[in-house]
Amino acid sequence: MLQFQRAFHSRDWHLRTFWLVVGLFVVVFSLELATPPEYVFGYLYIGPILLASAHLSRKLTFQATLIACVLTLINVWLPGIATVEVSTIASRVIATLALVVTGVLSDRNRLYQKTVLQQQAKLEAQEKLASIREDFASALTHDLKTPLLGAIETLKAFQHGSFGLIEPNQQKVLATMMRSHKTTLQIVETLLDVYRNDNEGLQLNLVPIDLVEIAEAVKATMTDLAASRRVHISLHYGASDFRQFLWVKGEALQLERVMANLLTNAINHSPRGERVEVVLEAGSSCQTVKVKDSGAGIKPDELPHLFERFYQGQSDRQAKGSGLGLYLSRQIVEAHGGTIWAENRQPTGAIFAFRLPTFPYNPSFSV
Repeated sequence: MLQFQRAFHSRDWHLRTFWLVVGLFVVVFSLELATPPEYVFGYLYIGPILLASAHLSRKLTFQATLIACVLTLINVWLPGIATVEVSTIASRVIATLALVVTGVLSDRNRLYQKTVLQQQAKLEAQEKLASIREDFASALTHDLKTPLLGAIETLKAFQHGSFGLIEPNQQKVLATMMRSHKTTLQIVETLLDVYRNDNEGLQLNLVPIDLVEIAEAVKATMTDLAASRRVHISLHYGASDFRQFLWVKGEALQLERVMANLLTNAINHSPRGERVEVVLEAGSSCQTVKVKDSGAGIKPDELPHLFERFYQGQSDRQAKGSGLGLYLSRQIVEAHGGTIWAENRQPTGAIFAFRLPTFPYNPSFSV
């Protein structure tokens, strides 16, 4: 019923516009008849032509333009047959050309507006579809956490012998399953955080933090992963290489995630027996953390895209992972007012680094 009413009103509006155009044509033609040919009122046909172009069909607009041109030329001899000067004919021809140009330009403008409306509708449809997809992915990811947590707790119960004695070979299988479930849970939580940060923004509890302490704590948690890959992690404290303080204002948990993501990325892409270096550089305006590896490096065309969501490059460095860790790290660093980047290392390897504004904090004066 509503669609019928809209169609009826639209038809009624077009009919009114049509008769308005006809009325304007009659007015202009009357002016032409009431005055000598030297007075060119044909330019006034531009008004109804533009009105027809805006509200009527292309066919009617073309017909209106054609009629206006014919009437403008006819008025050379109307209202009475008399000797007509060449200048009068030239004026009428110029007016006719102006009407033709008006019709052509108005038609082009109509097509342009139609294209713009189609593109806007297409973009709106794409944005709506993207929003639906993100809502679905967020809800699905959230629902996946419950069964994963249940499976992890069940595996823990098996490992502790709650369902009977477990043989050593079975313990190895359970340990493998536990690692797999924890990795999946970590990916799910990362995906949830990414969607939450995109939609709501990252809410931070900012306090004075020493990046050196965070780097040392994350290094300790990465010992097993580094050992499994036969990679050694070393810490360097700038040019002097003496332990120092790198104070920033941030949230420790989030910055630990950034450090862990960069270290995990470096360990996974370092050859066995190589070294991953964490370089901590203090500055007057910013504190910088660099994670260096000796892997295959990064292709130049991939460097601008490494921190995009779900980006999966073609190099061996991107063979693992979900494409979310670096994007989440970028979200966290930018929420702290910092910058994160990647570059190639000479002769081989890559550097993933971030910098945060320096916070002038002295713990000796704290209460």
